[in-house]
Amino acid sequence: MIRYLFFPFKWLWRFWFFTVALITFFLFFPFFTVLLSSRKWFPAVFRLKRIWGRSILFATGIFYTINKQKKLDRNRAYIFCPNHFSYLDIVLIYVAIPIYFHTMGKAELLKVPLFKRFFKRMNIPVNRKSNKDSHRAFMRAASDLDKGISITLFPEGGIQSKFPQMGRFKNGPFRLAIEKQVPIVPVSFLDNWLILPDNFKDSAGRPGLSRVIIHEPIETKGMTEDNLEELKQRVFNVIDKTLKDR
Repeated sequence: MIRYLFFPFKWLWRFWFFTVALITFFLFFPFFTVLLSSRKWFPAVFRLKRIWGRSILFATGIFYTINKQKKLDRNRAYIFCPNHFSYLDIVLIYVAIPIYFHTMGKAELLKVPLFKRFFKRMNIPVNRKSNKDSHRAFMRAASDLDKGISITLFPEGGIQSKFPQMGRFKNGPFRLAIEKQVPIVPVSFLDNWLILPDNFKDSAGRPGLSRVIIHEPIETKGMTEDNLEELKQRVFNVIDKTLKDR
């Protein structure tokens, strides 16, 4: 009974979260537009995204802790693989991951008004329904890694609705890591599914503490295509155990 009493306030908070995200997007948009006009300013765009993310969290009462199990080398490229149960994950990757990276995400984001230039110019849209588009995105990500730019992508390919059960991991990030011989870093978001659930049957959301664990990088040097399933399972197990032990 008490749970349902607070339900309207949780819906109000959810509305407030997306309102803050939208308003701050428009406030930052002119700066993004200018900085995205030149590739040399992309690192500045990344820093601005971190400020934008922190402003959203602050205004909506979301606090966070980041547990980095090993210091990352800023002179190396990594592939970051977080679990994905909430839209809040998208905000937290920019706040939690300290190294400059490009994001690979769904091509559907290009249909959002004003977001097309914001997303496509710097990041990597991928249409997984098209082998041609998927290959093009893979080649772009490989090119970024060659330049020393890290990549962040959700290996499940989309938001999962049943915590802590992750979806089946796609092969892409692991094939890419092996081909380019770069470390892959599992990332665990422990609380985002409670704070801003995608499946809001029982809860629309609430402020609170988001715990993030950036796990120790898994080296891929010497691995071949034959090690793909082993690598994929290893990353899955690291995150899966962390979620179940939360």
